[in-house]
Amino acid sequence: MGIGATCAAQPFVAKVTPLVAVPAIDPARLEAHVRKLAVDLSPRTHADPARLDRVADYIRSAFMLVPGTLEEQRFVVAGKTYRNVILSLGPRTEERVVVGAHYDAALGLPGADDNASGVAGLLELAPALAAVQLGVRVDLVGWTLEEPPYFATEDMGSVHHARALRSEGAKVRAALSLEMIGAFSDQPGSQTFPVPGMSLLYGNRGDFVAVIGRPSDRALIGKVKGAMAGAGELPVRSLAAPPIVQGIDWSDHRAYWAEGWPAVMITDTSFLRNARYHTASDTPDTLDYKRMAKVVEGTFAAVVALAR
Repeated sequence: MGIGATCAAQPFVAKVTPLVAVPAIDPARLEAHVRKLAVDLSPRTHADPARLDRVADYIRSAFMLVPGTLEEQRFVVAGKTYRNVILSLGPRTEERVVVGAHYDAALGLPGADDNASGVAGLLELAPALAAVQLGVRVDLVGWTLEEPPYFATEDMGSVHHARALRSEGAKVRAALSLEMIGAFSDQPGSQTFPVPGMSLLYGNRGDFVAVIGRPSDRALIGKVKGAMAGAGELPVRSLAAPPIVQGIDWSDHRAYWAEGWPAVMITDTSFLRNARYHTASDTPDTLDYKRMAKVVEGTFAAVVALAR
């Protein structure tokens, strides 16, 4: 989905030196995942559960290459079965960090940025995190049914996941949603804002990644932003605004808010930058895989910091 209007900013957070060496993420591997999802496995729509099963199988196959605990969460919507795919890393603690990306796409469209990019990042994050010592459990989740007609309903895959964690007595330290992480531009005016004057804080170039949450998530926003900024040279911006502001809750992190847990969205800002959002032009050749790799590297540093 993405991010819309804005009203409160948290632009200044000091860079934090990574706790462990940040591995280099291969842009070519990210591109291969995106092409598989947006071309070979398209359309990734709720209307074709069999196709979504193939996508889930692809995520499962990638997770199986990583040492960890693999499971699936199946649920039924309108008489059809769908599934989240979950890889758990680190110690089996009740307290955990959740990182996820939705693998369905809107309207039968390619959905390269929305959200094959987030899934690709999740799949490459898995082996990187599996190679380091984690202080608490980290759950990597491929969610389904984020897009309409199920967005903001009880049928979202992330809602099923968050509610199951609550019923199990899990304690979620933080949840991160990777929501569109592949569109970048250095052209002046490529980054737009719904509120006049926002460019004075954020600039008018789509050359940064954003960390988005509520005012009550400021501590988490600051920790994620500081870790991501310290992991590399990709600019990281942040925003804390109430959920009533359009776009602030336009991804799966909202499911964890509903259960009382802190959560943020990591995003390229969606249609505020990417004019191809929810169109047939959202294709793999339009993404910047080198900068997408930097987003994943930054997310790695943030997860390690959160799971220390």
